[in-house]
Amino acid sequence: MFIDTHAHINYENKYGDIEKLLAEISDEKIEKIINVGWDLPSSVYAMQQAKIYPSVFFAAGFHPSNLTDYRKEALPAIADLLQEPKAVAVGEIGLDYHYTPFDEKAQQNAFCEQLELASSQKLPVIIHSRDAAADTLRILKDNQNKLQYSGVLHCFSGSPEMAKEYLKLGLYISFAGPVTFKNARKLDEVAKIVPNDKILAETDSPYLAPEPFRGTCNTPKNVIHIYQKLSSLRSVPLSSLAQQIRNNAHTLFYKL
Repeated sequence: MFIDTHAHINYENKYGDIEKLLAEISDEKIEKIINVGWDLPSSVYAMQQAKIYPSVFFAAGFHPSNLTDYRKEALPAIADLLQEPKAVAVGEIGLDYHYTPFDEKAQQNAFCEQLELASSQKLPVIIHSRDAAADTLRILKDNQNKLQYSGVLHCFSGSPEMAKEYLKLGLYISFAGPVTFKNARKLDEVAKIVPNDKILAETDSPYLAPEPFRGTCNTPKNVIHIYQKLSSLRSVPLSSLAQQIRNNAHTLFYKL
C-alpha cells in the first residue's frame, strides 16, 4: 500500500469528480493522502474533505506565496483547524523567492510564526523552499527548538549537501515528480543518500506530474511512479520501499 504524503486535492474544479478520483486511487492501492492547505480557505476545505473521505488527512497553514491575507491574528483560525482529529501537520509553510516581486521579510516572519504554532500544537511542519535554501536552513537552525515534532522538506529540489544539512536537523526529505525527470541527476544523488528512516514520497498534485505524464494535471494516482523511481535509484524492492515510506509517514505524521 502507498501513501501520497503531499497533494492538493483541495483545488475546486481541478480534478472533476473527487469521489471517482478517490475510488481510482484506492484501486491503485494508495491508502492515504495528506491534503495540504496554502491559506485559510484552502485549509478549511482540506479539513472538510478529510471529514468526508476516510483516506484523506490534512495539513493547514500559509504558503509563502499566499500571504496576501496572512496576519498573525489569522493563526488562531489555523490553530482551531489543527484541533481536528485528522489534522496531521502545519503546512505548507516556508520561503519562496522564485517569483518577483516578493516580500522577503514578510515570508520569513510568517515562517517563524508558523514554526512556533507547530511547536505549540505538537505537530510536524511541511516545508516549502524554492530559491531560498540558505535562508530556509538559517531559519530552521535558529528555530531548532521549535522542531520537536520534526518536519519534512517537501518536493525537495536541492543539492546533496543541502539535504545533509536538513537531515542533521532531524528532518525528512520528500521526493515528487521531478525525481523521475530525465535531467534530474542532482536529485538522483540525493535520493541515494537519504537514510531509510527519513525518506518520503509525494505527488504535489496538481503540479509536477512525473514521467510519463509530465505536462499534464497531476493526481495522487501518479505517486506510484515516484515510488518506482526511488526503488530503482536505491536498488531496493518496491514493496520494501513502500513499507519503509509507510512507516516513516506514520512516524512523522503520527495522527495518520
